[in-house]
Amino acid sequence: MIITPAEPQDLSKLLSFRQEAAAWLRGLGSDQWSRPYPADKLSATIEAGTVFMLRDGRTTAGTITLTADAEDGLWTSEELAEPSMFVNKLTVARAYAGQNLGGRLLDWAGDRAHRAGAQWLRLDAWTTNEALQRYYLEQGFTHVRTVREGVAVNGGPRVSGWLAQRTARPADDGFTDRTPAPARLPLAA
Repeated sequence: MIITPAEPQDLSKLLSFRQEAAAWLRGLGSDQWSRPYPADKLSATIEAGTVFMLRDGRTTAGTITLTADAEDGLWTSEELAEPSMFVNKLTVARAYAGQNLGGRLLDWAGDRAHRAGAQWLRLDAWTTNEALQRYYLEQGFTHVRTVREGVAVNGGPRVSGWLAQRTARPADDGFTDRTPAPARLPLAA
């Protein structure tokens, strides 16, 4: 499988991934991703070069967003002073479920963050999705705290404030990486 930067024409695929994941989560009793994500915000992240696609031939198997920008109101100023990169919108197509692609995408992100000079790979997860929180703990993340105050990116109250982190580190994810080398973080030594 090959990992590449997302391109503008991937927008509809990314939006459908989110809808597919929301429907699956609804079936599990979760309201995660029940509010549509604004297409203009997603398009801006594609243009910024922070969205990556995992491709299996012509099929998109998964996606991950990896950025140096933290969502407002989640991390303290002390935490933000530490070189970090942030995972968002990790999604694996249901047809590829059960193959550890999510774990391998997290390893890829941790390796990329390490190469950028990050100390931490951080994320925020759905506050009420305990199965997802357990998944991240099983992937080596440590829960930092849960933030409930604030507003979600797509409107309404904050719903994704379960914060976790793990050390950014080299990893062999087994993907063919066709992404440009990451830029060094400004805070990296």
